Amino acid sequence: MTQQTNANTVPTTTNAAEILHEYGPFSGASQVHGVACDGRHVWAATGTQLIAFDPGNGEAAVTLERACDAGTAFDGTYLYQIAEERIDKIDPATNKVLASIPAPGHGHDSGLAWAEGSLWVGQYRDRKIHQIDPDTGAIIRTIESNRYVTGVTWVDGQLWHGTWESDQGDIRRVDPENGAVLECLEMPRGTTVSGLDSDGADVFYCGGGASGKVRAVRRPKPAGS
Repeated sequence: MTQQTNANTVPTTTNAAEILHEYGPFSGASQVHGVACDGRHVWAATGTQLIAFDPGNGEAAVTLERACDAGTAFDGTYLYQIAEERIDKIDPATNKVLASIPAPGHGHDSGLAWAEGSLWVGQYRDRKIHQIDPDTGAIIRTIESNRYVTGVTWVDGQLWHGTWESDQGDIRRVDPENGAVLECLEMPRGTTVSGLDSDGADVFYCGGGASGKVRAVRRPKPAGS
């Protein structure tokens, strides 16, 4: 473990990511973009299909034909999916698009998360995360990162996001007020982090980009637990 200091003089704890399991590649899918966990299944956005698989056995349980070239989120009932320049609200039981809003990056968006009644949208090359209104797409606030932003997730009041830059991916916990990096899990070199979500407990699910895989990574226990 190493200790670093970022620009905001906040200590950053850096550890190697502990990969618990790999899922996929899935039939007919060569990419994984967004990832979302609904409490029972993990959803993987593969470009033209949303595939829900059982993390217990890795078997695909549901496949929805739907444009899905970036982040995915779940609000407890509905899926939200970035598709080119828009974000679709999808009923997973019927595959119907119930509403669409403009994506803040106009086609250059990456990760997507649902938390606190808002959508949180990663901006890959802009190195930002936008909190947006899920009904209108209006930007509420913006958090800056010092690396390319891929997947985004919230768990236990903590904001985490994936990065991928210079052949190095990681998962990092950041201060939602100022973007300061508080904790970092480094993936093995060459291992992509695309989409990101949490099971709400001790596992992150990470999209593996062009590997076509989803990886389960152990979430560190919060300090004092």
